[in-house]
Amino acid sequence: MEEKGKGSERWSAAIGNLSEMTSNLESLQKLLLKKAVFVDEETFAKASLSSEQARTIKVLEQRVETLERELDAAITAAARARSEKRQAEAAQKAAELRSQEITRELENTTKVFELHMEELRAKQQEIAKRDSDIKVLEAIIQTLGGKESSSSRPSL
Repeated sequence: MEEKGKGSERWSAAIGNLSEMTSNLESLQKLLLKKAVFVDEETFAKASLSSEQARTIKVLEQRVETLERELDAAITAAARARSEKRQAEAAQKAAELRSQEITRELENTTKVFELHMEELRAKQQEIAKRDSDIKVLEAIIQTLGGKESSSSRPSL
């Protein structure tokens, strides 16, 4: 029996809710009738078209704003890239100048080295000539020394 009591309470609450909803709908309908504007189909179609165009314009405006931001970012990136390129070109030019300077230093060092080598060869030739002269003189001395020692020896 208790279940019957609870079931009937639920039904009464549901019926009460339905009646409240009905009165709310009636109030809404009265409000719409007072405030609603009725137009012919052509006017409604034009209004719908205008509304659709307004939505399309809004979407396109947002797209334009997005593209403008992307363009600004691309311009900034291009400016940064140009700046980096100028820096790289300046560094390359400095490296080329340093390379030319080192090449000139190497060429100068090579010329000095060649001059020193020529001087060394000339001195070696001079030493070789003097060494040859010394050997000739030694041979002459030995020859003369050998004759003197045989003439200064008593004959037997």
